[in-house]
Amino acid sequence: MPDDTARARRRTGTGIGLVAALVLGALLVNGLRDDGDRRPDAGDCMPRTVASWSVDDALTSEFARYGDDATRTDDWTGGDGTHSVRLPDGRLLWLFSDTYLGRVHRPPNPAGESYAWRDTTAPLVRNSAVLMRDGRLEATLPAPLFPDPAPDQWRWPVAARVEPRSPGSSERVVRVLLWVRTAGRDPWIYGVPTATEVATLSLPGLRLESVVPVLDQRQVADPSRRVLFGTTLVEEDGWTYVFGGDDGRAVSRPASHMYAARVPEGALADPAAWEYWNGSAWQTRARPRPVLGDGRRTGVGSAFSVVRVDGTYLLFTMAAGAEGLTTVASYWACSPTGPWHGPGRTFTAELPRGGTAAYNPQVHPELGGGGRLVLSYDVNWLETAGAAVMLSRNVSLYRPRFVTVRPAPGR
Repeated sequence: MPDDTARARRRTGTGIGLVAALVLGALLVNGLRDDGDRRPDAGDCMPRTVASWSVDDALTSEFARYGDDATRTDDWTGGDGTHSVRLPDGRLLWLFSDTYLGRVHRPPNPAGESYAWRDTTAPLVRNSAVLMRDGRLEATLPAPLFPDPAPDQWRWPVAARVEPRSPGSSERVVRVLLWVRTAGRDPWIYGVPTATEVATLSLPGLRLESVVPVLDQRQVADPSRRVLFGTTLVEEDGWTYVFGGDDGRAVSRPASHMYAARVPEGALADPAAWEYWNGSAWQTRARPRPVLGDGRRTGVGSAFSVVRVDGTYLLFTMAAGAEGLTTVASYWACSPTGPWHGPGRTFTAELPRGGTAAYNPQVHPELGGGGRLVLSYDVNWLETAGAAVMLSRNVSLYRPRFVTVRPAPGR
C-alpha cells in the first residue's frame, strides 16, 4: 500500500501530468527497417518540419467557458491527458485522464486574486469524457467513464478511434485505448505501469460495453521497462498503427523508448490481432522492441503524438533538456518503425505566469485541414508540493491550450 505522502500527491490532479513533463525527451535517428514498409525515398514521403504556429484562442477559450460555467455541479472543470475522436454524427468526443468535477466560483479567489477557483474538496476522478458539437462543449458524460479495475488501480484513456465492430462489419463502435496504472511508492507516485486495455463504446449512445486487456505488463519485473500502448495512433491502408512508450525516466534514465504495434481495422479489441514490432518484423505475441531511443540521450516520453501528413509520419513531443517543460519539437519518418529524423523547428508553448509546465502535445486531425494541424498541450503546476491548492486557486492551470501548426517541407 502507498504511504500517505504518495497518496496525497496522487490527489493533486496531475494525472499523466508532471511525470510526462519530466520524461518527454528528444528524438533522433534510431531506425529499424521492414521490407513491407515505406523507404525514406519512396512515394510522397519527404522531410517535414514546422513552418509556423499560432495560438488558437477560440478552442482554448471554449474549454475555459465550459469549465467556468457555475450553473453545473457535476461536470468537467479541468483535466489533462487531452485526446479527441470524431463521431459519425459529427460530435467530437474529448477524453481526459485525471479530472476535476464540481462547481467553479467567480473571482476573486480566497487569496484575493482575480482567478476563477474551486474548493479544495472538489471531486477528482481518474477519467472523463466531454461532448462537443459544432465547436461548442455541451455535456460531461457520467464520470468516471471507465471504472477502476481493482482497488488501488485506475484507468487513463488515451487515443481513440471509430472502427467497425469487427473486421468487415457495417456496425461501428468507438474503441478507446486505456492505460492501467497501480498505486506505488516513489518513484512511482503517479502509478506503476500495469497494462494496456481497449474499451468499446456503443454508438450513438456511448455506453461502455466492454473492456478487454491487450498487453499485461505485470510479468515484466522492472516497471521502468513496461510498455503501455496508445498515446497516439495513425490509420493507414487498413491498419491502425498504435504507438507507445516505457517509463524509463521515472527511474532517472535520460530517455525512454518508443514502440510500435499494428492492428487490422476493426480488431483493436481482439488481443490476438495485435502485431508488435520485434526489431525486424511484425509479430503477434512478440516482446515489443524500440523503434526509437537509445536509453541514454535519445528517446521519447510517456506522452507524444504522431500524425501522417501527405505520406510522411510527423511526430510532436516536448524538446529535450531544460526546454522540455516549455518547447515542442517535431520529427519525421517514412514508416512507423523509422528511421526517425529530427528535431525540426521548435516552438514555445504559451504558459501562465509562475511555476507551470507544458506537456502531452497531441494532434487533433479532425480539427485540422487546409494544410494546418490543431495541436493541444496540457498545463500543470510544476511542483508537486502544494499542487492541489494551486490548481484549485486558479482553475486555468489545469486545462488544455491549443495552437495551430502549419507543417512544410524541411530538412
